[in-house]
Amino acid sequence: MPEMPEVQGLVDFLAGRAAGLEITKVTVASIAVLKTYDPPIDALTGTTGVGASRRGKFVDLATSSQGADAGIHLVFHLAKAGWLRWYDQLPATVIRPGKTPIALRVGFGDGSGFDLTEAGTKKSLACYAVRDPQDVPGIARLGPDPLDPTFTRDQFAQLLAGRRTQIKGVLRDQSIIAGIGNAYSDEILHAARMSPYALAASLDDGEVTHLYDAMRATLTDAVAAASGKPPADLKDAKRRGMAVHGRRGQACPVCGDEVRSVFFADNSLEYCPTCQTGGKLLADRRLSRLLK
Repeated sequence: MPEMPEVQGLVDFLAGRAAGLEITKVTVASIAVLKTYDPPIDALTGTTGVGASRRGKFVDLATSSQGADAGIHLVFHLAKAGWLRWYDQLPATVIRPGKTPIALRVGFGDGSGFDLTEAGTKKSLACYAVRDPQDVPGIARLGPDPLDPTFTRDQFAQLLAGRRTQIKGVLRDQSIIAGIGNAYSDEILHAARMSPYALAASLDDGEVTHLYDAMRATLTDAVAAASGKPPADLKDAKRRGMAVHGRRGQACPVCGDEVRSVFFADNSLEYCPTCQTGGKLLADRRLSRLLK
């Protein structure tokens, strides 16, 4: 799943490519991907890209025009298996709905453009045409961005206070902190040397500070690693940068212990026992804390 660093990489790429270009076509290949109807998606045709920004894990492509629909935003969330495929010269082939992973195609006046694609059978990719990004329910519910310069350690502490919820789940909750998903929550907790099962409310002042610093440093480094890379290279860059996530059975780069996994219904977490749990193995069951 694309998370903050990869989404920021896509945003930076789009901001450099789409700004100043007229949108000449918007083709919806999967009607399920479109979550809005007013303004119609066709209203983007004839508008000009003016910039791109990230809102949590949402991409916001802003446009302008001289007509009544000035200020329309194309907002999309790539969900678990979505991606953006950029073309310097958009293919001329006709998209066949249901026969391709392409969900939406956007073409620009210079012949370039991009497809939003989604692999697999579980379709969660979502696109919105809105006048105000806050009209997107997922954006309206977002918590603070952890890399916002105004987001302080004390604000972070207030978000954790009283939450008798495992810290892994708190970091992934977009209504609490925006932009972090399964992969980077694993990486942050490894950097902080903290168990994913630790309760947020149980953390002392020192642990909160250590977690805050690990979160900011991990995400800052990942965003820097994604910066300047084209969409086709972002996934591999993410995988190369992981210390524990997706590395089950490999050696922890810090201590050399074996990276372990805990499996759930539709995902897993990875951690290092030596670095994070005092050598104890986490039980592979949702309701268990630690193996006795």
